[in-house]
This record gives sequence, C-alpha cells and structure tokens, in this order.
Amino acid sequence: MNNDQLETHLMKHSLQNGFLTLAVACALAVVSSQSALAADVNAERLRNAAKEPGNWMTVGGTYAEARYSTLNQINSANVGRLKLAWYADLETNRGQEATPLVIDGVLYTSTSWSRVHAYDAASGKELWKYDPKVPGSKGAHACCDVVNRGLAAWNGKIYVGTLDGRLEALDAKSGKVVWSTPTFDPKTVMTITGAPRVVKGKVLIGQGGAEYGARGFLGAYDAETGKPVWRFYMTPNPENKPDGAASDKVLMTKAFSTWGEGVWKQSGGGATPWDSIVYDQEFDQVIVGTGNSNPWSSKARGGGDNLFVGSVLALNPDTGEYKWHYQQTPGDDWDFTSTQPIILTELKIDNAMRKVLLHAPKNGFFYVIDRKDGKLISAEKFASVNWASGIDLTTGRPIEYPAARYTKTGQRFVAMPAAFGSHNWHPMAHSPKTGLTYIPVQDIPLDYAVDSGFKFTEGVWNLGIASQMLAGPQSESDRKVLAMQTRGFLLAWDPVKQKEAWRVQHPNVASAGVLATAGNLVFQGTPDGRFVAYKADTGGKVWSWQGFDGIIAGAMSYAVAGEQYIAVLSGFGGANALHVPSIQNPKVGLNGRVLVFKLDGKAIAPDNSRPLLAPNVPTEVWPTEIVSKGAALYGNCAGCHGFGTYGHNAIPDLRRSQMLGSRPAWEAIILGGGLESKGMPGWSGTLKPEDVEAIRAYIADRARVLRDDERVDAQGRR
Repeated sequence: MNNDQLETHLMKHSLQNGFLTLAVACALAVVSSQSALAADVNAERLRNAAKEPGNWMTVGGTYAEARYSTLNQINSANVGRLKLAWYADLETNRGQEATPLVIDGVLYTSTSWSRVHAYDAASGKELWKYDPKVPGSKGAHACCDVVNRGLAAWNGKIYVGTLDGRLEALDAKSGKVVWSTPTFDPKTVMTITGAPRVVKGKVLIGQGGAEYGARGFLGAYDAETGKPVWRFYMTPNPENKPDGAASDKVLMTKAFSTWGEGVWKQSGGGATPWDSIVYDQEFDQVIVGTGNSNPWSSKARGGGDNLFVGSVLALNPDTGEYKWHYQQTPGDDWDFTSTQPIILTELKIDNAMRKVLLHAPKNGFFYVIDRKDGKLISAEKFASVNWASGIDLTTGRPIEYPAARYTKTGQRFVAMPAAFGSHNWHPMAHSPKTGLTYIPVQDIPLDYAVDSGFKFTEGVWNLGIASQMLAGPQSESDRKVLAMQTRGFLLAWDPVKQKEAWRVQHPNVASAGVLATAGNLVFQGTPDGRFVAYKADTGGKVWSWQGFDGIIAGAMSYAVAGEQYIAVLSGFGGANALHVPSIQNPKVGLNGRVLVFKLDGKAIAPDNSRPLLAPNVPTEVWPTEIVSKGAALYGNCAGCHGFGTYGHNAIPDLRRSQMLGSRPAWEAIILGGGLESKGMPGWSGTLKPEDVEAIRAYIADRARVLRDDERVDAQGRR
C-alpha cells in the first residue's frame, strides 16, 4: 500500500469510528515524518496548528497560547485508566519549568541549565541531547533558579535561549548547533529563562535580570542565520537619546517623560520581558508583557508612571515598531510584573464578538483587553487584593488605597498580592468548550518599607526596600505562622462575567502550570509530587498520580498512532522553592524527569527523592556581633539558598550542609569556587575570608535553632 492509498484507507475508517481528527492527524503525521525534514515547521503549520491536534508545535500549543488540547481520547469518564507510559531521567535536579514540544512523533524539551533533549514521543527512547555548557557562575544572576521554560521550532531547527544569553538553533534531527548568537554580553546581570517564539521567519526572545540592574528589551533574530533584525527597549535611554533601535521614537516622545531623576539611570530601569510573548496573527502584531522596575521602590527611581514597566505592548513583527500599550501597574512599587502568560481568544461581550487578550498578572486583577487597540474592556480581582479597590474602566488606572504607597506614607505596608504574585510564571489555560480560564493562584503576603540607606550596587539585588519577611522567619514556629498566611488554589474564571466559576483549594502554595483538554479535563501538578486531573466544568477531582518530585511545570498533550498522551516535567525549584519558606512538604528529586501518561500505560518510575539530612551544628561558638554581621552578609546568599536560610532541599539547605563544620572546606567553596560547575560561584571578588566566616557563624546559629525546633517537634509527636 503506497502513501496515497494509506491516507485514503485511514480517512475512510476514521470517519466510520468518529475519531477523524485524532486518527487522521496522527497517522498522516507519521507518514509525512518518514520522508519530511525533522521539525518541518513553517508559517502555514504554525498558523493552522489547531488543525494538527496530535502535535504541539509551540510552547502554548498554538499562536493563541491557550494551553488547550482538542484531543479527547482521554476524558473525564476514562481518566481513571491513565497510567505512566514512559519516563526519562534528566541530568539536572533544579527547577523544571518547561512545556515540551511534540512535532511529528518527536518530543523536544528544555531543562534547567538550558539543556535540550529529544525523545521518540511514543516509546521515550532518547534521540539526542544537547548541553550548551552554561557556566555555573551564571547561576548567581538567576533571581529565581536556573530554569528554562521551553523551546521553539522552525524549518528543521529547534531554538533555545540559554541562561547566559545565547540564542541557539539546533538541528532537529541530530541536536547539533546550526548557529549561536549572543543576545547580550554574558558578563552582564541579564539571563534568559523564557521560551523563544518564531514569527514570520524571526525568532523572538527577551531576558530577565531587573532586580540586578538590567534594561529590558525584546529582540528579533533571523531564524535561518541568527542575525539580529530588530530590538525594542522597554525603558528609555537615560540620556533620552536614540539607541538605534525600533523603540527610539516612542521612548523619546512618550516614555522618557514618565520617569523622574533617580537611580534608574544607573540601573537601567528594569521592565525585562522575561516570559510572555505571543503572536496575534489576526492583527499581525507581537504582544509582549514586561517586568518590574529596578529598584522596586518608586521613590528611589525618582517617581512617575515609568513606561513601559508593568505593561502589555503590541509591536509590528516585521520592524519592531510600537503599535499600542496598556500599563497595568503605573509607578510599580511592589514588583507587579506583567510578564505572566497571555492568552488570545474571542469572546461575546455585550452581544458582540470581541477579539481579546486575557491576562492575569501579578497584581491580582484579571484583564480583558481589546487586541485591536489595547483598550481595556474589563478588569476584576481574581485573588486577595489590598493595594487597590479596582480598576477605573475609563482611564484604565488602578484605584489605589493610599496606605499601599509605602514610598509616600513612610509606613510599612503588608501587601496582598505581593512580589510573588497572585499569579506568577505558571501557565494558565483557556477552554473554548467551557468558556473558562484556569489560573494557578497563590496568595503570599510581603511587607514593604523604604530602605532609607539604599544605594545601587551593580551585580546584586537592588530592591530599595526593607522587608522583615524577606529576612526570613527566625524559627520554625515563625515559619508555621507565615505558612498559615499563605495559600494556593486552582481557579476557574469566567472572563465574560468576570467572576469565579469554581476553585480547588490547595493545602499550601501549590503553584503549578495548567493544561485544559476537550476531554473535560484540567491537569495540574503539586510541589509534593502529585499530578492531578479535575473536571473542567465543575472542578471535581477525577484522577491523581503520586510521584517523587514536585511538579510545577505546565503539561501538554499530543498523539501518536491514534493514542493520546499527556506529558509534564517534574522537578521542584523556581522562585517558590528558593524563596517561600511556607510551602509544606515539597518533594525534591535527585534529578528531574519527563513524565508521559496514556490510558493503560505500563511504566513504573522508581523513587528518586533526595534524602533530607539532619542539621549540622558546628562545635564552634561565635560572638553575637559576628553572627549579626553574618546575618547582614547572608543577603548575598538568600537569592538561591532561601531568605533566612529557609530552603526546600532543591538547592542544598546550608543548615544541613556537611561543609558547615569545616572552615577550610567552607572557604574552598565560597571563596575558591569549588562547586562553581554546579552553580555555586566563587565570591572571592566580593567577600573577604572574615566575611565568609561570619556567614558560617550565622548559618551555624540557624542550624542550632533548626536542630532544637526539630527536637521539640519530635517530642510533640511521641
């Protein structure tokens, strides 16, 4: 039987069994992949990705980035049969935040440290892997772990942005580098953690690093050569002069006047577009969300609205030219980024169909925005919000409570939401079948006060605030109190009515990405290693699988040879793992994994969890002033090892470190860079030996507290 006869045969039988979309799409993909270029993705396939439900060709599923699969072989009636089909161990144990791609029977995924793997999507056989060899020292500039959120595909190539700023094209069949382009100097504080997108033959990528002093920009590069095509800066040139970029005109005429005289001229202002980039093919525009300002304190920046911080912008994909913007948090004081995932859809509002974007950024309001011109249609609170009473639909500006502006009152303000966001990077999903948007929500408070002694320091966190909570709880009982103030839930939101449809309350801040399917299912992972399915219409729990490592990434679905699969990465890490001491009982593995499920799967994954060591309390005793000095210096360590030394075993808990009892071993790591290859940079250029010993004294004191707390807990359980 030749290919034409096979296509006719499959079409006939697929029509008879009512499974046309899945069977034909999958079988024809197999037929074509035998002779076609690997990852043979072009403009037409991306435009019509919804017609190929067996594939998942871009990080959000289609250009609309709704994270919705029309496959329904796995559904709420039979999901109880869902089992592990195959798994693959990764070589990294840091946070895994990527959503895989599947193209013509091959699964491609990135991992932490910007590594890339390709697998046979049906069997799990590894086809190739690629390590860009990011220097371990670069981890010091990654505010929220050395994560990577995904890949892009085009014309036989797979694209990855590396943590140290390279945009690389890999041959989809072999994994070999086709070209590599630096998007910024790797010695700067910037990083790449987001997924690239390919639009009209150009690869788009942003970057992070606002806390350290980065000036954000979105770059477009020729997909075949890597040559830069255009760049759009998100904050003005401090001297209000041209950069020779697509952003020159709008920054000089519209944005510069919204900034005052402040430290932003040293820091770059921030607004890094580190995650959400979507292509709106109906209006031929790229829509991008921007990050927070630097420093966080608007007083230190010099006041003003600060365009384009905390904004959504539309740009011309060919030239990068500005089309429109909507600023969600003018004069941001709280790290309310607008980089959270954006979904494009069409809604019936006031009896008229409107082409809109859906956005749930950190600030706690769910926005419905007209894609044609960026005009606000509606905005309502979807989480706990105490910084603003609402959004003025005429001006589009938040109606702020005066107490929230700690930079004006001079008083400490405990905000909800706060820097961790009511919704962070975790992908949300939208189902056209239910009309609901599914949002991973977290309520985590944070206190803000002006740091009167703030001075910008290059290469480290520059927040401009004094926060007691960021200093970390001082005892296990304090941590438990903070845990009681935090919560997480999966929220089903009606974007037309702007109201909650249902929610699933989690026992802790269970932030993880979301996938919705036509099988009336919503999938979400948890930090304690579960992967759970809920009914999309009611929120009823219908299935759960228990693994050995926290799951925070967004899942996806694909099909091969008539079988539907659900895939997700496990690997606990990211901002919550490093910074939030209130998460209960996370599971941390020795390595991350690719987990793939299907009906009646037969695979069994062995336990790969990492043991939790006992507190290691040195025999030495240090004077109080040395411990206090170490507590102040520990700020250099908190970004990775947790505020107040509270980590979650994703990165070694220093209170349990076997090196803590030996000054020479301690210095060999911190000053000598003994573990730099694993992401622990040497600090000899920043810290002196007496500083390092003071930090050891402080951590030893924290280890002693932990040991005593655990003894009390153990006695209480007897």
